[in-house]
Amino acid sequence: MAFTGRTETVGGGTDRRSALSRYALLPLRVFLGVTFVYAGLDKLTDSAFLASSGPGSLGELMRAVRDSAAIPGLVDLALKSPVGFGYAIGIGELAVGIGTLLGLFARVAAVGGALISLSLWLTVSWATTPYYYGNDLAYLMAWLPLVLAGAPMLSADAALRRRRFRWGRRAFRGSLPA
Repeated sequence: MAFTGRTETVGGGTDRRSALSRYALLPLRVFLGVTFVYAGLDKLTDSAFLASSGPGSLGELMRAVRDSAAIPGLVDLALKSPVGFGYAIGIGELAVGIGTLLGLFARVAAVGGALISLSLWLTVSWATTPYYYGNDLAYLMAWLPLVLAGAPMLSADAALRRRRFRWGRRAFRGSLPA
C-alpha cells in the first residue's frame, strides 16, 4: 500500500473506503450546522420567545422546568434575565452553526454546541422519560466526534492548515544555506 498524499492505493487501485472515510463527518457537520443556524435564527426572530413572560417565552419555559431540572441553579441563572439569556442562546447557536458549516474553528464550535446541548439537557429535557425521547442528549453525543476530530475535510480549518504548511515549507527552503 502506497500513500500518495490524497488517497491510499492498493495494487494500483484506489481504496474507496479510505477515501470516503475522510468525509465521514461531513453529513454530521452539515446536519448540526444547519440545525443550529436554524435554531438560533428561530429564537432571535421570535418575539414571544424573547419575552420575559407569557406563552412561548423562555422565561415561562424556565419557570416550568425549574423544579425538574438536574441543576436548578442554571435555571435560576437564566431567570435573572430571560431576555438576555434568550439572546445569548440564540447568538450562541447561530455562531456554533456557522462555525460548524464553514469548518472554521470547528473544534471550538463543536465544544460550544456540546455545551449548549449539555445545558439544555440538564435543564429543559432532564425530566423527559424515557431519557431517549429527549433530543438534547442525542445532540450532545453527536457533537463529540466533531470535538475530537474537528473538520478535516472541506473546511476553512483545512484550508488554513494547508496554507500554513505551504508557507512553512517556503520559509524553511529560504532558510537553507546555498
